[in-house]
Amino acid sequence: MLRALEIRDMLIIDRLDLAFQPGLNVLTGETGAGKSILLDSLGFVLGWRGRAELVRSGAAQGEVTAVFELPAAHAARAVLDEAGLPGGDELILRRVNTADGRKTGWVNDRRVSGEVLRRLSETLVELHGQHDDRGLLDPKGHRDILDSYGALDGVVVPVRAAWRARAEARKALEAAKAALKEVQAEEDFLRHAVDELTKLDPQPGEEAELDSRRRMMQAAEKIREDIAQASSALGYEGAEGAMSGALRWLEGASDKAEGRLDAPISALTRAMAELDEAARGVADCLDALEFNPADLDDAEERLFAIRGLARKHQVMPDDLAALTATLSDRLAALDAGEARIAELGAAVRQADQAYDDAAAKLTEARRKAAARLDKAVSEELAPLKMERAQFSTEIAVTPAGPEGVDTVQFTVATNPGAPSGPLNKIASGGELSRFLLALKVCLSEEQGSGVTMIFDEIDRGVGGATANAVGRRLKALSEGGQVLVVTHSPQVAALGGHHWRVEKRVTGQMTTSTVTPLGADDREGEIARMLAGDTVTDEARAAARALLAG
Repeated sequence: MLRALEIRDMLIIDRLDLAFQPGLNVLTGETGAGKSILLDSLGFVLGWRGRAELVRSGAAQGEVTAVFELPAAHAARAVLDEAGLPGGDELILRRVNTADGRKTGWVNDRRVSGEVLRRLSETLVELHGQHDDRGLLDPKGHRDILDSYGALDGVVVPVRAAWRARAEARKALEAAKAALKEVQAEEDFLRHAVDELTKLDPQPGEEAELDSRRRMMQAAEKIREDIAQASSALGYEGAEGAMSGALRWLEGASDKAEGRLDAPISALTRAMAELDEAARGVADCLDALEFNPADLDDAEERLFAIRGLARKHQVMPDDLAALTATLSDRLAALDAGEARIAELGAAVRQADQAYDDAAAKLTEARRKAAARLDKAVSEELAPLKMERAQFSTEIAVTPAGPEGVDTVQFTVATNPGAPSGPLNKIASGGELSRFLLALKVCLSEEQGSGVTMIFDEIDRGVGGATANAVGRRLKALSEGGQVLVVTHSPQVAALGGHHWRVEKRVTGQMTTSTVTPLGADDREGEIARMLAGDTVTDEARAAARALLAG
């Protein structure tokens, strides 16, 4: 609910502070007094696109501040959360327009873009009037209005989910077809490469192992003779025999040496053990150097084959095994591609059917909601002296989308037998206002309000009992919420719970617009003026009192 509106240096307003109330708030005044400027200023702080030049002549900048009261579950809180803005029970919007055209906005003292203000405004204010191209007169929003009226979320959500599932299924099918086409283009290469790699079957680390074996075999002939001589020198004919003989001689003489040979014998025994270990290691080396010359040829052939494949595929030798797996998988995908595409094609058909079923269910639900809405609007038109007019919600087929296959448009026929057409094309000014009011009353009764509704001269072109019926509908619409009405109708003004008069004053060379809250006596005089014109008669005052008395 809009609690306060503060305007500084905007057009012909120098300073204005308004405190609006719950219920029906009416603003009256002569034509040109500045009522539209109030709406322009409110639209400015809400981020709406309007007049380019708003700053009062001679001022450096204009500024508008709007204060809204937010209930706990108000939709604006979600917009604040999404934008990372501070929330609370009070929402303060402020926007400044400098003389050179720069515009800056704030929400709860945080600087924001005009887009954020516009998104908030959609949850805060509804403007209805003869030029209401942002609201009920815009056919682009009629489907959403019907869905909201019919509380069709439970039917719309499955359609959106089915649309996403259908899109994902089609995307998967197209991706599989593209992948198959790509693989088919290299089928010959894949089959040859996988066959070649599979036959060779290179393993990680094998190239390094083969290279080591090859180098060892190449060096074997050069080092074998030296190692054999060393083995002979260590054997029984060499060091082993000499040390064994020395040990026997010492052991034979040790009994008569009175212990002097014990340490040498022990050391010699240890040396014999070390010598034996060395001899065994040399013998093992000689055994390892024993190879068939064909083994060298085989090792070199495999080593060169592995290195050749690595160069061919531009990978490291140790990566050939992984490459084999990758190319094998691609080949398997090729072989299974047609089957996979058939499987995905079946999934697409299933997703299409699921979407069609959900969309058909939504269409049926929309038709039932449209019938209820048409009946409700027709019942509202009778008290507005339009009992012969017809309101119809037309549902036609549109290309499939996440919201179904329906396009929705509100159409009217002002007289029986007359052709129907869009609201803003068929109805005259007064008729259009009443159509919009009847429709809004029905929508509000079904949905609840939650926003401040502004009606800009929606009673234009009607008077007498019809104007009274319009006023009573507006008053009913304001119960439990807030409605602001700019009106020239005394019947409507008399039904307001709160009344402001908009006046234009000229002081010297300066023209300003002021807004004055009216008490009971002032209201009588204002409504009498609206009835009588420039000269307020006693009869006009009596009629004003009668209107105020209800």
